[in-house]
Amino acid sequence: MTGGSPLLVATANKKKLVELQRILDVALGASEVTLRGIDSVVDYPEVPETGLTFGENALIKARAGVERTGLPTVADDSGLAVDALSGMPGVFSARWCGRHGDDRANLELVLAQIADVPDELRGAAFVCAAALVLPNGREHLVEGRQPGRLLRAGRGDGGFGYDPIFLGDGQDRTNAELAPAEKDAISHRGKAFRNLSRVVAKELRA
Repeated sequence: MTGGSPLLVATANKKKLVELQRILDVALGASEVTLRGIDSVVDYPEVPETGLTFGENALIKARAGVERTGLPTVADDSGLAVDALSGMPGVFSARWCGRHGDDRANLELVLAQIADVPDELRGAAFVCAAALVLPNGREHLVEGRQPGRLLRAGRGDGGFGYDPIFLGDGQDRTNAELAPAEKDAISHRGKAFRNLSRVVAKELRA
C-alpha cells in the first residue's frame, strides 16, 4: 500500500503482514493507509504475550506499538481452539510444541493429541481478536471466528499454521487449499479485520 495515513501493524510474521495488507487493502482502498510492520522500526524488542485471552494479547501488542512509535497501531492475536482439547492450544497456538513459530511441529502435536478422537468430535475453530490503539488513548477490539473441524492429515500448500488440517464449516477444501482471496472471505482474521477496518477508516479520517 502506498500513500495515506501511516498505520503500524504489530507483527513480525511476514506471512501474517501480507495477509493483513491484503484484507485492509480491499476493505479500505490502497490510498487510505500505509501499513508498516515492526521490522521497519529500529530496535523494536519482542513484546511478551502475557494475556490469557486473544483480546488481552492483541491489546498488549497494540499498546506497545503506540508507546514505541507514536503511530496508530493494529495488532491481533489468533489461534486454534480445539473442542477435544478444551479450547486449547488457544493463545498458545504459535508455541504449542514448546518452540515459537514451528508450524509443522505445532500441527503434528495437535494431530497426535487428538489421534483417537472420532471424526464427529473433531470440532475446532480459528479465533482472531484484532485491536486498534490510537495515540490519543482510544482503543477498539473486535473478534472473528471460523468454525470447522480438524482432518487427520494435512492438505494443501497455502496459508500457514494449522491451515492444512482445518476444514471450515460448509467447505470441501482446507484453508491451505483455498486461494488467498477465498480464505480472506471466510477466515477468522478476514472477519476480524474487515470489522476493524471500518473503525480504522473512521478514526484516521477524524
